[in-house]
Amino acid sequence: MPSCSRSCADILVAMTPEKLGSSIGAAFGLGFVLANTGALPSAVALPLRVLGVATFVAVFVMLRRRRSLPRSVPLLAGRRFGQGYWLVVAAEVVAMAVGLALFNGPLHTPRAAVAWISFVVGAHFFGLTVIWKQSLFLWLGASILLCGALGLVLAIAGSSTGAIDTVAGVLPGGLLLGFGLWSSKRSHIPVVVVSATP
Repeated sequence: MPSCSRSCADILVAMTPEKLGSSIGAAFGLGFVLANTGALPSAVALPLRVLGVATFVAVFVMLRRRRSLPRSVPLLAGRRFGQGYWLVVAAEVVAMAVGLALFNGPLHTPRAAVAWISFVVGAHFFGLTVIWKQSLFLWLGASILLCGALGLVLAIAGSSTGAIDTVAGVLPGGLLLGFGLWSSKRSHIPVVVVSATP
C-alpha cells in the first residue's frame, strides 16, 4: 500500500472541472474586484475588497473540506489539460492582445480595456463548456460576456471610469467569486494516489 506522506512522489491531486473552475474562478474574481474598485468611493470600494478576499478564502477552505478519502485510480484519470484546453487559452490570449492593442491604439478608447477582457473571458467559458462537458460554465460565460458587452457600450458612449469598471470589472469579479463559492460547495474532490512502482 503506497505511503501518503507529504514527501511521497506518488501522490497526484486530480482536479475535477468543478474544483478547477472554483480555484481559477475565485483567483480571477478576486483580481477583477481588487483591480477595478479604484475608481469607486472608498466607502464602497473597501467593503467590496474585504468581501472579495473573504469569499476567496472561503472557496479554498470549502474545497479542502470537500476532499474525499484517498483511492487508487489510473494516472491519466486526473488529466484536464488536453489540446482543446490549450487551444482555448491560446485563442483567449490572442483575442485579448489584439483587442487591447486596438482600443489603446487606433480606436483611442483605453477605458474599454477592462470591458474587452471581461468579454473575452466570458467567451472562453463557452470553449470550456465543450471541452469539460460542464453546462455551468455556459451560464457563467454568458453572464460575464454580457457584462463585458455592456462595458464596451459604456466606454464607447463616454461613460465614467467608475461606471465602466463597475459593470465590466467588479460585477464579473463578483460572478467569478460567487461561482467559485457555489461550485466549491458541490464538488466532490478525490485525492488520487498513484503508485510509481508496480
